[in-house]
Amino acid sequence: MNLVRIKNIHIKGLFCLSLLVIIGLLGLFAPILMPHDPLAVDISKKFLAPSWDYPFGTDHLGRCVFSRLLLGIRYSLGSALVIQLVAIVLAVLLGAFVALKRGLIDVLFIRICDILLAFPTLVLAFGLLGVLGPSLKNVLIALIFTQLIYYSRIIRSLCIGMNEKDFIQAARITGTTGINLIIRHYIPNILPAIVTIVALDIGKVILEIAGFSFIGLGVQAPIPEWGMMVNEGKQYIRQHPELMLYPGLAIVLVVLLFNHLANSLKKLD
Repeated sequence: MNLVRIKNIHIKGLFCLSLLVIIGLLGLFAPILMPHDPLAVDISKKFLAPSWDYPFGTDHLGRCVFSRLLLGIRYSLGSALVIQLVAIVLAVLLGAFVALKRGLIDVLFIRICDILLAFPTLVLAFGLLGVLGPSLKNVLIALIFTQLIYYSRIIRSLCIGMNEKDFIQAARITGTTGINLIIRHYIPNILPAIVTIVALDIGKVILEIAGFSFIGLGVQAPIPEWGMMVNEGKQYIRQHPELMLYPGLAIVLVVLLFNHLANSLKKLD
């Protein structure tokens, strides 16, 4: 890979990362930036056209669409980041532990993963939500569990691939074992692969959160999650398609940015 190509990849990756940071900051400071209460209902102001007071107009209940989009960043992007962070931390600990112990523990782990991964991720998440019930908390639990199974198996394979490396053998000879071996040697060496995997999957997780909310299994009204906003706007698609367009474009934008960022990271590996 020549230097010009590497530079272009860096620029694209940094551009996507910068936009994602800006979007994240908008969500973080949403309570300060929101021009109106996103949950305040005022029927007398329903379906107002965009204006300085209401940049994206109002919805069927007179709520400020712009304010709801800003707060929705916390529930769509924020929830996806929490899912990925918790899942990958637990997966690193579990996968590395299994790779260290091997033997019966490894065999049982692989068999359990084979059984669970026989079901598509969405089917497994649907089953868990059917048991737990619809709510944001239960969506987080279901998706963390499904991501954990997938990631822990990948990380186990990465760690097993390093078991015979000279630096791992040297660390064991010097008495480094258990959690110290994982933290000092395994994690630093698999970190680039972990970052790429997480970045690749975060767009998918955002779509899953939005999808569950859209069909009524995820975030419940009146919380302004983007998938829920699309669901609420679908009945007015003929008269006011913008109620679905705004949150739909927000989902597409964030997912595309994460996909481009992940591709940039992958090309640099």
